[in-house]
Amino acid sequence: MNERTPPAQSQPHPGRTEPMEPRPRDEMRDYEGRGLLRGRRALVTGGDSGIGRAVTVAFAKEGADVVFGYLSEDAEAQHTADLVQAQGRRAVGVRGDLADEAQCQHLVRRAVEELGGIDVLVEHAATQTPVDDFTDLTTEQLRRTFDVNVMGVFWTLREALPHMSDGGSVIVTGSINGLRGNTSLIDYASSKSAVMNLSLSLSQALMDRGIRVNCVAPGPVWTPLIPATLGERGSEGFGQQAPMGRAADPDEIAPSYVFFASERLSSYYTGETLTPTGGEIQGS
Repeated sequence: MNERTPPAQSQPHPGRTEPMEPRPRDEMRDYEGRGLLRGRRALVTGGDSGIGRAVTVAFAKEGADVVFGYLSEDAEAQHTADLVQAQGRRAVGVRGDLADEAQCQHLVRRAVEELGGIDVLVEHAATQTPVDDFTDLTTEQLRRTFDVNVMGVFWTLREALPHMSDGGSVIVTGSINGLRGNTSLIDYASSKSAVMNLSLSLSQALMDRGIRVNCVAPGPVWTPLIPATLGERGSEGFGQQAPMGRAADPDEIAPSYVFFASERLSSYYTGETLTPTGGEIQGS
């Protein structure tokens, strides 16, 4: 077991970064921007910690101003905002539960008010709750998972698209579980499959506006959601099942979002999925 292998640990949902062992690398400390997003206006859902934080900071280092949504962890959100502002960029965190259509609308309205429009939209917020057996999956949990992971994406996209610039970029966070399923995260895996298909459909529907729609589908990533939802049993040794033998840090995933956000790097990409999965090959 190496120093980056997590020991057993748990914490209340939605989780905080500071108590985690090891602490995730999610601040893009050694990342050097090249102005790839200079002057761009980005909205990131679920941007307070984990992958969302790393993406938000990476965008700022590339020159973007960012509004990000978060569920309830005010201290986490403030730290993310501080990291962005340290790059001389504008950062606004907006608290709200995206399982509520009105909250999705509010988040988009705040982004438009603060930034004047949206050039890059990252649909990242999600929730998960494992079950030991499919029959343990309650209707309440199923609806909650789909309200956050699917309906929240639909509602936010529908509200944001009239305010998006032609030639903009939408990036949806999928999951390796949406590609190959998961025995204990059945509702989560199904919801991720749904939004990954949504990105494919929208990539065709928005072609005439030049809005590129792509997906990032990571494998195991060490974020606060893991000890907060999988508990001690799921967090111990988390990620060792990947061919690389470890989970990714959020800093390793964020550059995939920069790639899709930057027209300079990905102008001929739409309807595509990047799968940073630590060596797991689909279909094998």
